[in-house]
Amino acid sequence: MPAPGGAGLRITRASAHRFDGRSETSLDPDLRVFTSDLVRPYGLPLREDLLGEGVGHSYEELAAGPLREALAEDEPVDLLILAFDTPDVRPGAPSSLALSRSVPGSPLAFAVCDQGSAAAFTALRTAAAHHRTGTCRRAVVVLAEQSALHYEPAEPVPLPREHAVVVLVCEETTAAEMTVRQIRQIRGLDDPEKTVRAWAEELGPEAELLTGPGLDGAPWPGAQPFTGLWARLAERLPDWREQRRPVMVAGVDRRLGVLSALTLP
Repeated sequence: MPAPGGAGLRITRASAHRFDGRSETSLDPDLRVFTSDLVRPYGLPLREDLLGEGVGHSYEELAAGPLREALAEDEPVDLLILAFDTPDVRPGAPSSLALSRSVPGSPLAFAVCDQGSAAAFTALRTAAAHHRTGTCRRAVVVLAEQSALHYEPAEPVPLPREHAVVVLVCEETTAAEMTVRQIRQIRGLDDPEKTVRAWAEELGPEAELLTGPGLDGAPWPGAQPFTGLWARLAERLPDWREQRRPVMVAGVDRRLGVLSALTLP
């Protein structure tokens, strides 16, 4: 049932940011302890070079500034979701709760992780669902990735070239709302690309389609496997909105078997 006063949520602002440097928390001894406990059952070696040098960045430090820039003091936030794939370098602290202090209001805050590239779509789908409770007029989704993985993975995984953050401000609208579709068993699909094209055709011939890694051989956008697709959306969305073009953003995490698509009418 739609929430009173609006049809749903709509992405009204999007901004992308890249960073260099590192966080002092990358030298915190607790990072070694946490990572050791994490990988010990799987027999994976630590990256002693990275732990020794202090490499990586805290998501709290990366996203605080962009959040303050994104929202004015008279724009209270009801919900803040931090989504990420690469682990934070400050695992003992809930960065989502800390980031709630960087926005106006007193938002409910939590994180979405361990879903690969699908985490960004899940965060937006969760925001839309929370709006339907009638308690959320403005939500902020923070997509973050930092470039250091402090252990050797069991199989090759794409790592970002730089630290990056994308901020998506979602606000209540009486117009068409954003929608998210996710299929979690794509092994049952003959052709995920065909499915995405069919969904995009539903929007009409003027629709724009942004595809991420895993679809039609798309590369990792800008060497940023998690935020790159969304940085492209942030760059082009203002023009598409001015032209009144509907947009679909789609991606596949083939390792986890999840197909996701966001529709912005």
